[in-house]
Amino acid sequence: MKTFTLPGTDIVAPNVVLGLMRIQDKSDEEVRTLVSTARDAGIAFLDHADIYGTGVHGCERRFAEALRLTSSEREQFVIQSKAGIVKDGPYYDFSYEHIVESVNGSLEALGTDYLDILLLHRPDALVEPEEVARAFDELSAAGKVRAFGVSNHTPRQIDLLRRHVTQPIVANQLQLSITHAPIVAQGVAANMQGLDQAIVRDDGIVDYCRLHDITVQAWSPFQAGFFDGPFLGSDRYPELNAVVDRLSGKYGVPGEAIAVAWITRHPAQMQVVLGTTTPARVSAAALGSDLPLTRPEWYELFRAAGYTVP
Repeated sequence: MKTFTLPGTDIVAPNVVLGLMRIQDKSDEEVRTLVSTARDAGIAFLDHADIYGTGVHGCERRFAEALRLTSSEREQFVIQSKAGIVKDGPYYDFSYEHIVESVNGSLEALGTDYLDILLLHRPDALVEPEEVARAFDELSAAGKVRAFGVSNHTPRQIDLLRRHVTQPIVANQLQLSITHAPIVAQGVAANMQGLDQAIVRDDGIVDYCRLHDITVQAWSPFQAGFFDGPFLGSDRYPELNAVVDRLSGKYGVPGEAIAVAWITRHPAQMQVVLGTTTPARVSAAALGSDLPLTRPEWYELFRAAGYTVP
């Protein structure tokens, strides 16, 4: 498992992350097996959010009930959570009160004294960055959060926060897979007439993150689009799956590893956030952590997914 020091922190992190948004209905043994399988593969980075599960903090509480980590065991994991979405609304809330309340709720549910990383979960159109800064300062000073980041934010939204927030923004969690790669594809075909792919909607978020030492965390790495099913093995992507199968044979790894390797091969040093609750798929995906896809192979997968390389 490839690891690196998360820029702006002293956190040594793997480039594959275990997401725990689907564990609410799993038994204690199933949750323990999932986490231990990830840990055995070198994945000691866990991704939560206050809205995951039934009710607020549902999956965080389920995790704590199943694992019952001691203080020494807790220190072996990097635990990240997110705040800002109000499910009952639905709406977004980056107010000082909501951020602090959410973090305190996450700490209680997880049975821990601190979060390693807190992400702001999807942009709040009514954000007042001064309130975010006040919340971050208080949480940092109290030792409740070690580092801060965002999720699904654009460069300008991050700039607005950075004008007031004193802590570095260390991560931005964005949807990315071989078949859903506009944040990469737009730059490849920039300014090419007649290509939807060339329409820049995000103002170069990947390059922005690289320039500002913000780690991109890729969520839904196996999803074809926005939660509309995986592309691996799908008859909607015969050409792509043929390439995946051939590379799987060449490298002696499952298709999940090729899908992960397509993301980890990018020089932005991204992390891949897994959403599966199947231990075997976690083990399979982990094999893509440091798989050395060549440039031609990376672009072959890109083109087989339907993107244009002018």
